[in-house]
Amino acid sequence: MSRTVELPRVSGPGTGLGGIWRVVVLNDDFNTFDHVAETLAQVIPGVTLAEGYRFADRIHNQGCAIVWSGPRDDAEIYWQQLDSAGLTMAPLEGG
Repeated sequence: MSRTVELPRVSGPGTGLGGIWRVVVLNDDFNTFDHVAETLAQVIPGVTLAEGYRFADRIHNQGCAIVWSGPRDDAEIYWQQLDSAGLTMAPLEGG
């Protein structure tokens, strides 16, 4: 079972849960372009299938891509859904 791993806070004390959190998908050797693109289109609001394929291409060629950024609560939900679908996820980033 996977779990969300948070990186250390880089902002000052008293900042609470605010700030921008980033959901990052990593390249791997077992997920197909179709699966990555379709999963991103299903999970991330506003991502079309065509955009999902552009993300899949970036993930494949650059090793990773930030597929969503925003509030922590939403980031945690999207991260978990993508991880549950079998995508290879980087630790949740932000703060």
